[in-house]
Amino acid sequence: MASNESSSQMKIVHGDAGYILEDVPHLSDYIPNLPTYPNPLRSNPAYSVVKQYFVHMDDTVPQKVVVHKDGPRGVHFRRGGPRQKVYFRSDNVLACIVTCGGLCPGLNTVIREIVCSLSYMYGVDKVLGIDGGYRGFYSKNTITLTPKVVNDIHKRGGTILGTSRGGHDTGKIVDSIQDRGINQVYIIGGDGTQRGAAVIYEEVRRRGLKVAIAGIPKTIDNDIPVIDKSFGFDTAVEEAQRAINAAHVEAESVENGIGVVKLMGRYSGFIAMYATLASRDVDCCLIPESSFYLEGKGGLFEFIKKRLKENGHMVIVIAEGAGQDLLTESMQAMDQKDASGNKLLLDVGLWISHKIKDHFAKENKMAIVLKYIDPTYMIRAIPSNASDNVYCTLLAQSAIHGAMAGYTGFTAGLVNGRHTYIPFNRITEKMNQVVVTDRMFARMLSSTNQPSFLKPKDIHEIKKAEQPPPLTPLLEGGNCNGGEEAEKVEQIPAQVLEGDNVKDKQKSGNHTESCII
Repeated sequence: MASNESSSQMKIVHGDAGYILEDVPHLSDYIPNLPTYPNPLRSNPAYSVVKQYFVHMDDTVPQKVVVHKDGPRGVHFRRGGPRQKVYFRSDNVLACIVTCGGLCPGLNTVIREIVCSLSYMYGVDKVLGIDGGYRGFYSKNTITLTPKVVNDIHKRGGTILGTSRGGHDTGKIVDSIQDRGINQVYIIGGDGTQRGAAVIYEEVRRRGLKVAIAGIPKTIDNDIPVIDKSFGFDTAVEEAQRAINAAHVEAESVENGIGVVKLMGRYSGFIAMYATLASRDVDCCLIPESSFYLEGKGGLFEFIKKRLKENGHMVIVIAEGAGQDLLTESMQAMDQKDASGNKLLLDVGLWISHKIKDHFAKENKMAIVLKYIDPTYMIRAIPSNASDNVYCTLLAQSAIHGAMAGYTGFTAGLVNGRHTYIPFNRITEKMNQVVVTDRMFARMLSSTNQPSFLKPKDIHEIKKAEQPPPLTPLLEGGNCNGGEEAEKVEQIPAQVLEGDNVKDKQKSGNHTESCII
């Protein structure tokens, strides 16, 4: 294999049969003659019986899993896991952990596992917690973390380190890292946080510091690309069932009852879609990727009336980012952003509840009883479930193995069921979204038996753009709960799929494929 291209954030290696490795940086790329040491796991009794525990240096994981026999092997990522040699002596390691952005189930589990695995696997006893997100590097005191301190924190929601949005001052952060003698930095956060981690890595490299920068992707919305899913997503879908069930009980207990549930999903509707599929009690699911309209033939009001006549009640699930274009038409447009640069959204749950009430009040033919439930902060604040606890544990261990082996400037993530090291720029280049032309979205529509709410002119545009379907291309591993991948078909034109909120955020017009169960 030959390396044809390289950059400070990603090394491209080309091999036979169309093989491409998008490799992550290594400390030896910019620091010559680094000494190596035997991996302490060799003498760890827990691993003495494990066969082939160490990952081979040439092991890689394919990004795409559906191939043709004569097709190229495609893009691969370096497989995560422990190596025979490490680039840090255990007694010289001073690690730090920082959590940034919004809360998400599993944060404390990741923190606990980083501390415990560094101690139990590698004999590292110096770990600092950075208090309050990125600004904690230069404006707050650190917290000493030991296995005893973090022993029970996975049973609590939130993060014991505290978190914040913004506060990213690269110079001050790297000064703090350098002054404190920190040589491993574990950064837990979403795409904005990982973008900040990439900048920190660039500055560390520019200064020639022997500091490994490892990211662990966190987003409850599951909107980070490349990886199979984000930690906390399973827990969020599970907890959302409680709200949906409550809305269903309220709705079916009265005549013409409507239960409206608003779930997380600023730009991606994965939680709403999967919660709808899991529940089977939802009559209508509205997500940011699929536009809808209220009045007229084929609109939401018409569907509500039809469903109430059929069943006497209904449940509507709406993602927080859905229908923002309709809100800005009927309310004063907002162009404010939070400290992370995310556009502040109007409350679509309250807005649509008032719209439904007003519409049926004007008709005077059908009295309705509407109950609105917003469980957002209850879901974000709970501890992770068993599935996410296991996932968080393995993510943390994967990040540690990579840092100890000298890899840096990477995000640890699951790709096609295997732990990998992914270059920062691949994680931050675009956003994972529901593809409204694939099988998963169709399954959701068939589950609720709802219309797609596309306007006639939109359908005309789609049909106009239709081309004969090509052979199934190489397909990416899905960014959700695993399973076979849907065939990629023609994309709906961007103007149909994107509200203003998506345009602000998304860099690419292409939508990452979601997966099929």
